[in-house]
Amino acid sequence: MKVIVIGCTHAGTAAIVNAANLYKDINITVYERNDNISFLSCGIALHVADVVKDPQGLFYSSPEALADLGVTTKMKHDVLDVNVKEKKVTIKNLETNETFEDTFDKLIVTTGSWPIQPPIEGIEKENIVLCKNYDHAKVIIEKAKQVENITVVGAGYIGVELVEAFEMLGKNVTLIDAQDRILPKYLDPEFTAPAQKSFEDKGVTLALGQCVSRFEGQEAVERVVTDKGTYDTDLVVLCIGFKPNTGLLKGQIDMLPSGAIVIDEYMHTSHPDVFAAGDSCAVIYNPTGENAYIPLATNAVRMGTIVAKNLKKDTARYMGTQGTSGIKIYNHNIASTGLTELTAKEKGLDVEVVLIKENWRPEFMPTYSEVTFKVVYNKTSRIVLGAQLISDEDLTQSINTMSVVIQNKMTIDELAYVDFFFQPHYNKPWNFLNVAGLNA
Repeated sequence: MKVIVIGCTHAGTAAIVNAANLYKDINITVYERNDNISFLSCGIALHVADVVKDPQGLFYSSPEALADLGVTTKMKHDVLDVNVKEKKVTIKNLETNETFEDTFDKLIVTTGSWPIQPPIEGIEKENIVLCKNYDHAKVIIEKAKQVENITVVGAGYIGVELVEAFEMLGKNVTLIDAQDRILPKYLDPEFTAPAQKSFEDKGVTLALGQCVSRFEGQEAVERVVTDKGTYDTDLVVLCIGFKPNTGLLKGQIDMLPSGAIVIDEYMHTSHPDVFAAGDSCAVIYNPTGENAYIPLATNAVRMGTIVAKNLKKDTARYMGTQGTSGIKIYNHNIASTGLTELTAKEKGLDVEVVLIKENWRPEFMPTYSEVTFKVVYNKTSRIVLGAQLISDEDLTQSINTMSVVIQNKMTIDELAYVDFFFQPHYNKPWNFLNVAGLNA
């Protein structure tokens, strides 16, 4: 069986490594347009801030490692066309400009996503950069050394992490977003307000609730103009969001209007011999049961692994996702899973919430700190739909527990009596997850 894989970051690497280990009778060829594979883009901000000094630590595989598994990896090879019906692809060698065709029995599409670049006047000016891959990281780090004023456009996870990184480097930082607060997709206001205050205390300019109208300057950007103000800048990093990179298959397999590929629970697309995984796909979002576009590395590695399991026969089922995620902003440890109160209400769901502030371990211990914890649940069925927490203590693993609660459709009442251990070093006789259930 001849397998072609297009793209090799999180999902692609997981699919390739697992398939190579599972089956010794298949031929795997990988086509990757970049000169590196398996880059952990979530580590870019850590590298920018010099927390991660050696960027090689942000790669968890290599063409050499794949070759040791018997995989043919073609770097700097851009797939120009895919013909699903005829099972062939057209590829261009970016080093020699040679164009050639290859054929497949099974195709794995792990083409990922690409940053959104809206048609803003002046966006083509120098020193306006994207943040997605290793090449972007190198450009950002090099340019940041030469400037003092940096503007980040987009207050999602990557944008917020970059703002902290630039501030730690002593730069004058402005964060612009059309929403009136940071991280609105993942957190309710009770959880974003403390982080925003920390940014303001550090001197970061928060230009929230503002839309960028244009970028001004001569050759390079000098000012960002919004509908509410003007901000001098030497460097702009665009972190507006991502879109699925699926143009090669448009009109050949089923997609959402966004371009995200629709897959079944065994990772098949609408063509039985074409699999897809990672940021190019829609996923089943368990809190609502709908197809949703949630580009997270955790989703990607799970999906890639399941593709490998199902190459010959459907054996492993994708269980969907809760969109579980976490972030550290200065001393704030924040995590969330499932629906927030605001997103649930935007979807027209009838929900109740319980919000507690609790010391995470007994007050007789030498130190303890407060955790703010919120659970969103269906008012009628009382099934848990989402949870969020913030604390100076790292309690973020508790959100993984809440992810399992949502996955298994547990109720808020069941959460009250779940068996959790007690040890004064780690918690109270009533774990704060239980307390939320009891209060509800």
